[in-house]
Amino acid sequence: MNTLSLSKQDIATMTATDVENLAARLEQDNYTNIFDGLQDWHLLRAIAFQRPELVEPYIYLLDLEPYDEA
Repeated sequence: MNTLSLSKQDIATMTATDVENLAARLEQDNYTNIFDGLQDWHLLRAIAFQRPELVEPYIYLLDLEPYDEA
């Protein structure tokens, strides 16, 4: 089984174009198996935590909602 193994440095070198291509793949949802799509989703989520400015236009793909502890 292949696992996602990107370092913080890998994410630090990603460009807006890289994230745009990733988001396009997620939007098309044309994967040969569910695990490929899940891997892209996890990658986008990792980018969102480390470089939120790149993911801002595509945040809807992550279904993240503000969490209120109240």
